[in-house]
Amino acid sequence: MPTTATSIRDEIRRANDTFEASFARGDSAAIARLYTDGGVVLPTGMEPIQGTAGIQAFWQGAMEMGIKQVKLKTREVEELEDTAIELGNYTLFGGAGQLIDQGKYMVVWKQQGGQWKLHQDIWNTNIPAAS
Repeated sequence: MPTTATSIRDEIRRANDTFEASFARGDSAAIARLYTDGGVVLPTGMEPIQGTAGIQAFWQGAMEMGIKQVKLKTREVEELEDTAIELGNYTLFGGAGQLIDQGKYMVVWKQQGGQWKLHQDIWNTNIPAAS
């Protein structure tokens, strides 16, 4: 039976809940496992980072820079057979709950091993650059 858009949105929400909880625990390995084997993150000002080890190291570095909590809010999910595209907003917080960053993201999700996983992950801030 084909997956409905609602259930895909629910599965993505569960994966995002796991991302948020793993980040709060400081578990970059758990975050990296949410990506496909060929997953890639596309951070601003950096070359693309591909593969589980690189993705884990990237998120570990973000944690070490002081980001302690991530909130993800899905705005839209579009299903394309074994692919889904999510558009959403993120908010990043420090250890004292202070706002570090907020912006928008787009994730291309792929099914791998019967689960929806992040495949291509790009984001950018809504906070203007300092002049």
